[in-house]
Formats: sequence, C-alpha cells, structure tokens
Amino acid sequence: MKKVSLLVIAVLCTIMVMSQKKIPLIGEKAPSFTANTTNGILNFPEDFGKNWKILFSHPRDFTPVCTSEVLQLARMQDEFDELGVKVAVISVDDNSTHKLWKKSIEDINQEGIDPVKIEFPILDDRKHVVSKKYGMLQDRSGNSKAVRGVFIINPDNIVQAIIYYPMQVGRNFYEIKRAVVALQTVNNHTLTPANWNPGDDVLLRASPYLDPNLKDSVEIRKQYYNIGPIMWYKRVTN
Repeated sequence: MKKVSLLVIAVLCTIMVMSQKKIPLIGEKAPSFTANTTNGILNFPEDFGKNWKILFSHPRDFTPVCTSEVLQLARMQDEFDELGVKVAVISVDDNSTHKLWKKSIEDINQEGIDPVKIEFPILDDRKHVVSKKYGMLQDRSGNSKAVRGVFIINPDNIVQAIIYYPMQVGRNFYEIKRAVVALQTVNNHTLTPANWNPGDDVLLRASPYLDPNLKDSVEIRKQYYNIGPIMWYKRVTN
C-alpha cells in the first residue's frame, strides 16, 4: 500500500511539473490570461483584436540586458505599428517596480538620440501565472527568473513562431521584425529561403510547371526561375 501511495505521489508531481513546463507549440492557440500592466488591465491576446501580437518575456526589471531590450523595442514601436503588430512585455516583478523601471528608461538621455516614450504594456507577473503558461521558467534549479522568450501570434491568436534566448544574451529585434514580415509574406503557395529579407524573391512550394497549362507560358517564365531541381523562386516586384 505504501508503494502504491508513493507511486501516486510521484505521478502527481510529474504531472504538476509537466503542466508548469509546457510550452505552447507553433500552430496552437495562444494561452489567454488577464494581467495588471503599466497601461492598466490587459486581457491577452483578446484585447489586441485582429492584430499580430508579440509577447516578450524578461528575467527582471532594472537589469542591463533587459533595459537595453526595452529601450530598443521602444525605439522600434513605430516600425511594429506599421506592420500591424501589438507588443507586450512581461517580467516577474510587480507593477510598481515596472513603472519605476519604465520611467528610468524614458529618462535616458543618449547623445544624438531622442528619448523614448514606452507605449506598450509591461505586465506584472509576480505570481508567475503567465510565465508558467508560456513555459518561460526553464531553470531546473528553481530560479524564478524568466528566460528571454518571444511568442509571435497571428490575428487569429495562433502561435506562429517561438524564439528563446538565455538570460545572458540580448535579443536581435531586427531579426524579430524580419520574422514577422516573413510570416506575413508567406502563404499557401510561397515560402522564404535562408537569409531572406523583405523585398527578396520567395520560394514556391512546388514547381509552377506542374500545371501543364503553364508549361509554355512566356509570362510564367518571366515570373519564376529555379536553382537546382528543388528550389523554385517567384520574383517579387518592388
């Protein structure tokens, strides 16, 4: 009986750990939550409507790497707005600390660069509710600091991309923007190749000449080309 009880306890503990560590997968619905933020209460992702969304996690407020990241994100707010992207930042500190941190970043006076105004919300996650839902606590030692997670979510609230960085390494926000543009560019017929940048030609999922009606089309020959037998490209008109 004692062995059975111990087995039950072990199974329950395993389930609890797995439930805390589960990471939403690409193609799954983004987990919903309600949190207090520097901009008031946020119901994520529903309050962002039919926009693209990005959820950024940060280990702590008032740390060098996190501060540099929030500063860079603030400088790129207009660029993400132009892409129809709403962003939210999450940290395991409380809202009062967030507001002090936000003000300290907005007060930065860097020579030759205008001070920033942080318009996106910074979420209070002191109880780790969101961090657990999104698998942001990954340190087996029990460290409560969240890793640097990036969740890119489409207008239908489906997770499209997940990027994780360790606490010691700052994110490249230009790469994150490139990933968003790539996701907005691809469709049922196209893909993006290695090192693709906005404006570059895109890959096709299959040769256009699989359709016998297009085999002798001069117009098709102008639009498409191949590199090797597998990679068929579609020219992008700028």
